[in-house]
Amino acid sequence: MLTDATLKALKPKEKVYKVAERDGMYVRVMPSGAISFRLDYRLNGRRETVYLGRYGRDGISLARAREKCIDARRAVAEGRSPAIEKQRDKRRLKEAKSFGEFGEKWLTAAPMADSTRAMRRSIFERELLPVWRNRLLTEITPDDLRAYCGGIVERGAPATAIHVRDILKQIYGFAILHGEKVANPADEVGPASIATFVPKDRSLSPSEIRVMLKQLEHVATLPTIRLGMRPRFPLRVPFPCCLRLAQPC
Repeated sequence: MLTDATLKALKPKEKVYKVAERDGMYVRVMPSGAISFRLDYRLNGRRETVYLGRYGRDGISLARAREKCIDARRAVAEGRSPAIEKQRDKRRLKEAKSFGEFGEKWLTAAPMADSTRAMRRSIFERELLPVWRNRLLTEITPDDLRAYCGGIVERGAPATAIHVRDILKQIYGFAILHGEKVANPADEVGPASIATFVPKDRSLSPSEIRVMLKQLEHVATLPTIRLGMRPRFPLRVPFPCCLRLAQPC
């Protein structure tokens, strides 16, 4: 069984050579002196090799290599190819698009009114791009979103903070719809946790209604309304301004 002392004592040769470890793992020593951990295994009648990592200060330790070996052997036991999964992960990382790229695709392709698109683009470019333009989708967490929206609220723009949360949620939803395997950070950050708004509506007082009716006498109106203003024909119309929200006429 290999030890750190054994690995450090390995010397390069003219040709590549291997030194066996336990559980099918071995190290491969290159003529350059580079040492890497690998695992050979058989799956579905074929022989495969998975690269576990390079040994050394800029690589992984012997203990970590053994952990990765155990994980790979578990995958083989479950009928999965660790070598193919590693290739997929590398390809996914290479093809990964940033938050900024997905945001631009969403703004271009998602169905929305032109005025809505313009408003969202303005907020996206002003508030989101400067912070998360080059972040991968997997790198933005609920805590990141919560903290950032909190900062926007502190500067006195709670409505903008809510818009930021909603836009980010829709960008992630767009990415997930198109095959990205990623959690949506906004799912764990509800609008109420960012800001709440107190309604400012109220009903008019009797004196305010009298003023309004007086003013109607001096503006151009339909004959039926002028008729209703006369004492013999009292005006009987429901005023929405006198009703609270959700209160029927």
